[in-house]
Amino acid sequence: MSVTINAHQLKLLLDQTADHMGHEDVEPLHGIRLDVDSQYLYAVASDRYTLAAARYRLADGDQNQEPWARTIPGDFVPSLRQWVDSLKGSAYITISAAKDRLVFDGPLADLTVATNTALEFPDWRGLLRGIAAQSVEGEPFPALNAGLLPRWAAIQQSLRVRVTADRKAVLLLGENFIGAQMPTHGGGIGPAKAETFEDAHNLWLWTLAAGATNVDMASLPQPEPSRFEATRDIRETAATLLRGVLNSTSNAYQCDFDGDPDAWLAHIRSGVSDWMAYRFLDALHQVDPRAAQQVVNDTAEQLDSGELGEWAWGMAEEAGFNPKQWDEEHEARVAKQMAEEPRKWAVRLARSLNDAKNAGIGFRVDDNPFVSFDAEAGEWKAVKPQSVEATA
Repeated sequence: MSVTINAHQLKLLLDQTADHMGHEDVEPLHGIRLDVDSQYLYAVASDRYTLAAARYRLADGDQNQEPWARTIPGDFVPSLRQWVDSLKGSAYITISAAKDRLVFDGPLADLTVATNTALEFPDWRGLLRGIAAQSVEGEPFPALNAGLLPRWAAIQQSLRVRVTADRKAVLLLGENFIGAQMPTHGGGIGPAKAETFEDAHNLWLWTLAAGATNVDMASLPQPEPSRFEATRDIRETAATLLRGVLNSTSNAYQCDFDGDPDAWLAHIRSGVSDWMAYRFLDALHQVDPRAAQQVVNDTAEQLDSGELGEWAWGMAEEAGFNPKQWDEEHEARVAKQMAEEPRKWAVRLARSLNDAKNAGIGFRVDDNPFVSFDAEAGEWKAVKPQSVEATA
């Protein structure tokens, strides 16, 4: 009985559930439950007040195996998380279950933890199934313990919330995540003690009456980063990339390929690059929003540093490529182009001269080695560079 998962995904499962573990006084809940069925590996934890379950879809070779589950003791969880953190995210870990132990086999070392199969973990599937099936009763207005809310921050993604009753668990759903939080019994003073929304609202009527009735939070000021700084907002980054694709596509259609093929290719290349970057970012965000945000942050810092060439060269070498060879090949192409083709600026100058001629604008151009008038074709053309032998 075993499954394979990379270190990044295992870290994600542990991070999303660790804060929900029960206290050591409740031994069956003091730990993280690893649960495997025919499709997924789950990490589950609960302390009775909150319940969290994160899942990872198994690789094809690990699917359709017999279900099994083991609880990682709470005392071992910090050591396991530290070990996983020390690995590269792409490193594969094989998790194997024996009668009384779990083995985490990594690329350089393995960890073994004793497990107590006699401890019965709650039927977490049944609990969440029942919570998901709850029907809405009246106008729910449950009281939630604010001290427990920070636990959900480790999910690092948007969560949808379903509230059905004052005394029933609140359901939270996210990407490959499901959880629940039990309401409190109220207490205290003010709105926390009020059992209906109307009672709580009435306590604030005098204060709120001084405000306007047509104000929306969407109208609040938004941050306006400097135009010279790369954004660290992932949504804004996605919008910038998609806008770049649309702008490049529009510019390519408006560009004359025959008259200026380099400009046309530049627009196409820019649009393709923006589209690839958006698709990669979108896929990463769906798999792991935290990793996507970190990539956006790191990229913004690199863009602000302005040392992209140095970054690309170093990363190419680290990946086992040969950037020196790439540079030499590029220089050879440029040298060949400079020797055999007219200068790019001369091509654009000839095009501008033709536009001016067609518009009826009079002008005079002195003889020069860059542009000349082709009387037979009736247009200005850029002149190819002459070799040293030809000019001797």
